[in-house]
Amino acid sequence: MGMFSFGSKKNDFSWIRMIGADQVEQLFEKDSRAKLVFKHSTRCSISSMALSRFEKEWPENTPCDLYFLDLIAHRNISDLIAQRSGVTHQSPQVILFVDGDLIYNNSHNGISAAEIALQIHSKP
Repeated sequence: MGMFSFGSKKNDFSWIRMIGADQVEQLFEKDSRAKLVFKHSTRCSISSMALSRFEKEWPENTPCDLYFLDLIAHRNISDLIAQRSGVTHQSPQVILFVDGDLIYNNSHNGISAAEIALQIHSKP
């Protein structure tokens, strides 16, 4: 293991890469599918650690679409999400939407895959 290796991922992730501003609207669509945005800075070691921890801890079969936002390449999309949701931009950051409503957000060391899954499963 290298200096910045944090163990292997438990899951094989199928991230939906956010590359267009039109994808922001998908977050606010009224449907039963939970949608989580993971805002990641590819230049930040704290962000890399948070992403690695999230990927290792994410419970398999959690009904949620996982959106990955590369902040270096697409900061404009983060700004649109902040504008629409009212959640101030941070990095790393997760924002969870269920049925088009924002129900959870956290950043840095507060990002917890277990807490996010609990939010999804407790939503009626």
